[in-house]
Amino acid sequence: MTGLVKLGFMPLDDAAGLIAAKALGFFADEGLNVELSREASWATIRDKVAVGALDGAHMLAPMVLAQSLGIGSEATPMIAPLALATDGAAITLSTRLGLGAGPSAIGLAELVAQRREMESSPLTFSVVFPFSTHNYLLRLWMAQASLDPDRDVRIVVAPPPRMAELLAGGVIEGFCVGEPWSAVAVDAGVGVVAARAAAIAPRAPDKVFATTRAWAGENPEVLQALLRALLRGLEWADAPENRKTLAALLAEPAHIGVPADLIAAGLRHVVFHRDSVARPEPAQAGWLIAQMQRWGQVPADADLAAALAVYAPEMHDRAAGLA
Repeated sequence: MTGLVKLGFMPLDDAAGLIAAKALGFFADEGLNVELSREASWATIRDKVAVGALDGAHMLAPMVLAQSLGIGSEATPMIAPLALATDGAAITLSTRLGLGAGPSAIGLAELVAQRREMESSPLTFSVVFPFSTHNYLLRLWMAQASLDPDRDVRIVVAPPPRMAELLAGGVIEGFCVGEPWSAVAVDAGVGVVAARAAAIAPRAPDKVFATTRAWAGENPEVLQALLRALLRGLEWADAPENRKTLAALLAEPAHIGVPADLIAAGLRHVVFHRDSVARPEPAQAGWLIAQMQRWGQVPADADLAAALAVYAPEMHDRAAGLA
């Protein structure tokens, strides 16, 4: 066995690859002694990985790019050798808005216009992190209805597990987050799903497994063993016959801690392994950088070539036996 390898995750359905690899012994099969650490926020995960308190983690794909570029935090060269999931996010609006069972961006735009005429305060929406696919999905969805997300509404940041609570309390009027937190809001009767990631930007890069480039360079064989175990976990999680067992596993208090039926409802939308989604394509990093540029997050002098190099498909290919 290797020394202890500590990996962080957020309580989301798309952490399934790590959780399954640990629970089913896939890490142990590779001779790895892995400890999983449930974290409170994406910023906490970013900072702990940067300082070495975590060896690697379930991370937001654009957050890893921003971290490498030194946008929003001190620059830390990162590497993302594996994509963990896609299509698991949803935009959920408060039932208080009265937009019906299938609210549209156009309906929201009409409500925003009405509120502007009445000189009411802007509606508030939450995303999980400024550098998140969720932020870009929400903005793209709003822009389709000619809403300006920087002028017409307020967008704030909150940890995924707090989204349904904030919606119920009237603190926010909508959010974009990974499952199962939309399912939780719907089940509580406080939210209605307006759009899912697959309808806005199909297969948009969402979560990755990432480490610092320094840790990857110092531990190449450990990293390959981690990737092999994680690929097994992702493949297992994607198999339909395993979804009931997976939902029960994720429902455990140490993992997500919400009822298995709500987790199962969200899992129907998440893709972990099929269609080669686990391979971190540099074109996906390019799409994310384009979103970051569109919304004014990337300075003109940013080293975009270095950001594109964060995605490391060759490491995935080696672990998958393709190279």
